[in-house]
Amino acid sequence: MNEPALGKAMTALEYLSQDAEARRLYEMRQKALHDEASMLEGARTEGKFEVAQNMLAKGMDIATVAELTGLSAEQLAQLRRTH
Repeated sequence: MNEPALGKAMTALEYLSQDAEARRLYEMRQKALHDEASMLEGARTEGKFEVAQNMLAKGMDIATVAELTGLSAEQLAQLRRTH
C-alpha cells in the first residue's frame, strides 16, 4: 500500500473527526503557515530583483543576469526600463 497516501488519509480523517473548536484552531494554524510561506517567497523574489538591478547597474548583460538570478530576460528588461 502507498504509505504517503495512507498518512494523508489518516490526517484527513483526524481533521474531520475533531470538534468545531479544534477545526478552527487547525485552520488558523494552516493559514498562518501559508501566510508565512507567502511572505518568505515574496522576500526571496524581492531580493532577486534587487540583486539583478545591482548587476544591471554594474553593466552586466541581461543574459548573464538572467542565468545567475533565475529571472527571465523579459523581467530584467522591464526592470531596466523602470529603474
